[in-house]
Amino acid sequence: MTKIGMSQQVTHPMVKLQRQVRSLVDGKLLKPTDSIWKIALLYGDDWSHWKQELLSFDFTMQDPVSDLLAVESWEEEE
Repeated sequence: MTKIGMSQQVTHPMVKLQRQVRSLVDGKLLKPTDSIWKIALLYGDDWSHWKQELLSFDFTMQDPVSDLLAVESWEEEE
């Protein structure tokens, strides 16, 4: 059963990924200097989706995790 929030805040999906990655860094599972591709090891089947999202924001899989954490706004230009 999926739960649909009553207070539907519009949070960019990348904010969720960024929070999860920050949690992994805080928990010492990832280092800020690790390449973004290491996230794939932790995301399994969901990785192809996140990889496409990251690529659409001009990240490469060799970029350090710290670059992902440094993004302050994920707003897409229309």
